[in-house]
Amino acid sequence: MTVPHTPSASARKLENHRAELSAPVEFPIVVHCHLRWSFVWQRPQQTHSRLAVDHPVLFLEEPVWQPEYSAVRLDLDEPWPNVTVAQPQLPASLRERPRAAEATVLELLREALDGPLGRRFSDAVHWLYTPLMEVQLDAFSRRAAVVYDCMDELSQFAHAPEGLIERERRLLQRSDLVFTGGTELYRSKSRLHPRVHAFGCGVDFEHFAAAADLEPAPEIAALPRPRFGYVGVIDERLDYDLLERVARANPDGSLVMVGPVIKVNPGELPRPSNVHYLGARPYDALPACLAGFDVCLMPFALNAATEFINPTKTLEYLATGKPVLSTPVREVVRNFGHLVHVTDRDAFVARLGRLLEGDRLDSRAGLETARRASWESVVSRMEELVEDVLAARGDTSIVRVRDQRHVGGVSA
Repeated sequence: MTVPHTPSASARKLENHRAELSAPVEFPIVVHCHLRWSFVWQRPQQTHSRLAVDHPVLFLEEPVWQPEYSAVRLDLDEPWPNVTVAQPQLPASLRERPRAAEATVLELLREALDGPLGRRFSDAVHWLYTPLMEVQLDAFSRRAAVVYDCMDELSQFAHAPEGLIERERRLLQRSDLVFTGGTELYRSKSRLHPRVHAFGCGVDFEHFAAAADLEPAPEIAALPRPRFGYVGVIDERLDYDLLERVARANPDGSLVMVGPVIKVNPGELPRPSNVHYLGARPYDALPACLAGFDVCLMPFALNAATEFINPTKTLEYLATGKPVLSTPVREVVRNFGHLVHVTDRDAFVARLGRLLEGDRLDSRAGLETARRASWESVVSRMEELVEDVLAARGDTSIVRVRDQRHVGGVSA
């Protein structure tokens, strides 16, 4: 589940539409993100791979910890058109000294911004996914706007660092806009900031709908049916007792887990013989993985880490036309309760059995919902709100480009 090597079909379609515009708005964007560009392809990558069609993007990652005597440096790479990833390389000894690590990163950024990078990303819109990187704003002498895209309540995740809530308070004070990943987060953050907008996830529909016509990935096709599985990060949000019960209740079937194991001890994962951990898979390979499932699972625990989540995989699963079974995560119930089979952990195994026997919802409504929920529409609405902020500050180019967008009926 790493970054795809080429833009998806829907991203290329957006690029073709925007190429018709004679003068796109090219304000630069600096992204401050706790998720690496080359990790699981989700909201930050889906958003900024699309924004990069019109805007140069500098994607700042967390440090990579190197052996003690390695050189301190800022590595730059361009893994996607118009996206520059900046990755600080720091000695491992600084890992236990977060203030010193922050100061070193700031120094690296200031040095880099003295050159061409600084000229390209002067007066940028800063887009933050974590309060922990708020201090990086100080490396930039001029900022056009600050956006806080709160996709998760990070303070409730395992191993959340101390002081995260206070850092979020400072980030909210510096932000012009706040986006949230769902309604629950919107309710929480709208009490703290006057300009909060909820944006649920989109889906790359054509990418995942292809699962209906694909042969299953060979390693999945070789497993006994029925096959029921999960695609995503394997972490503290999952209910592992429930997964073990699912596997033991279906000894002739296969529970397939596709994704990296993060923040949990692999040795403590359920290990019945019919549970198969396949590890991370490239984004481009996910439809073939899903093609091998008879039922798609969202076996989330109901705990602090899942209180605010709005799983991206819901729409991705629905786009395949496969039945989806979930525990009652609030955002799933609110947004997709009529499309997804939702049940509590006590009835989960029995409901899975009925789904495997064919007792399931009509998939057409789920397919149509996914078809309408494109990442292009989500990103376009976000971009318009950022443009509103810039226009209110007197950037006349925003108004000019908006006028041009509607000439000939072209809209981003």
